[in-house]
Amino acid sequence: MIRLRDSRYPSTAGFLADAVQVARYYGFTPLEEVPRVQDTKRPIPTIDEVEDMISFARREEKSLSSVARKAPLLVREPHGILGYRIVQNSGAISSVSFELHVLGHASAMAEALLIVVANAIAERAGLHKRTLSINNIGSNESSGRYSREVGTYLRKHLESISPALRPRIAQDPIGSLIQLIERGHPSITRAPQATEYLSEEERRRFWEFLEYLEMASLPYELNGHVLGSRDVWSHTLYELSTQDEETGARIPFAFGGRYDPLASRFAKRPDSAAMIAVSVEVRGASKPKLPAHTQPSIFFAHIGIESRRKSLSVLETLRGAEIPVHQSLTYERLGDQMAQARKLAVPFILILGHKEAVEDSIIVREVATNFQESIPLPELPGYLKKRRIAARTA
Repeated sequence: MIRLRDSRYPSTAGFLADAVQVARYYGFTPLEEVPRVQDTKRPIPTIDEVEDMISFARREEKSLSSVARKAPLLVREPHGILGYRIVQNSGAISSVSFELHVLGHASAMAEALLIVVANAIAERAGLHKRTLSINNIGSNESSGRYSREVGTYLRKHLESISPALRPRIAQDPIGSLIQLIERGHPSITRAPQATEYLSEEERRRFWEFLEYLEMASLPYELNGHVLGSRDVWSHTLYELSTQDEETGARIPFAFGGRYDPLASRFAKRPDSAAMIAVSVEVRGASKPKLPAHTQPSIFFAHIGIESRRKSLSVLETLRGAEIPVHQSLTYERLGDQMAQARKLAVPFILILGHKEAVEDSIIVREVATNFQESIPLPELPGYLKKRRIAARTA
């Protein structure tokens, strides 16, 4: 959880206002504003029905059920839904979580995008000493093998484990391991690692995700202690933490991952969903005052996987220069991106192709005349400002 004394904000409202602005920049909208499908007769399990079948390993996992249940009822574009919500947390210390969700998008771009946005929110808050910890538990089959090995390992150390926790080991080995990690139990140092049980296909997907982070210049560490319930999560899990100035201890403030298993239970078919939640303490005003939303004059398009990987760093550069753009990171095809640009009626389009990604440049096209120039990426913010390509207030 972010302590406001470690940030630049005097109140929770200030933090949330900036968090919303960063999320909006990347195309996230309030989940409650996403339209619902017309067919309301579609049978969706209740939250109680699904939760009765799940062993939650982390307390914060339960709040995901409300989003996962609504997800099948939301109208989805082919590229998925980017949404956010603010959740009040229960506990000894009053806090709220700013949650970011990508629904209906299966590629590793979803998780990478969530981490980039959460990291930008933390940077804006003044948390300069941050650590990104990554783990991967793979698919249901891989996490099942891992869970069985964890159970075997913990039974070998049963005498050193609290009698109150021992009964849980047989039913929920990973949840038991998480409790031992939180308590700093000495047995955790040699516990099995989830990444050792990944298939070759899952390893390729994991490397793709890590390549996104490296292209976005986000340092990370592989940490086998970043875990969650296998009934809720699959593939990537991640945690952001900051450092206590006095003790040097890590203070986790954001956690997330891909929660396909939970989303699929509510959808009653394979489904895709990823999220990250940034938690902050409640102090002073907590309702954010949001400025007028701006309508960008630029649409950012990419062509090919190489340019898609580089897109995150380009967008962060533009955000840092306060140049708003419509983005298309979750789109697969250029034709869909151009159709969206026409729908938005933007006067300018930025096009990052494979050649441009390799040469560290980008094409700036004026829609009205089809005139275009290739601009070196380091010069792009200055070029756009010089051309007075400004945002339109909505």
